Amino acid sequence: MSYVLDGARGSITVTPSALTGLVVRAAETVDGAELRRGRRRLEIDVADGHARVRLELSARYGVVLPQLAREVQERVTEALSSMCRVEVDGIDVSVEEVG
Repeated sequence: MSYVLDGARGSITVTPSALTGLVVRAAETVDGAELRRGRRRLEIDVADGHARVRLELSARYGVVLPQLAREVQERVTEALSSMCRVEVDGIDVSVEEVG
């Protein structure tokens, strides 16, 4: 579903592919994190100025997994908050692979 921001000068639409790209890039800025390829699971729900994200990661061997997940949560929250002006209710991270 697209996210639409209404303003005095008109509306701005952020498409699902743009939201996906934003979340993927933000998550992968964390050293050692990569969204799973192939059967990638990434769900983004945005409505009424609020967002919730669920994503699966592949982590590099040797990183501290809880710390990695927290950093991904922070980066994705920052990106959605600053670039889409939404309040992030939660980022659920699942580490599915270590490689």
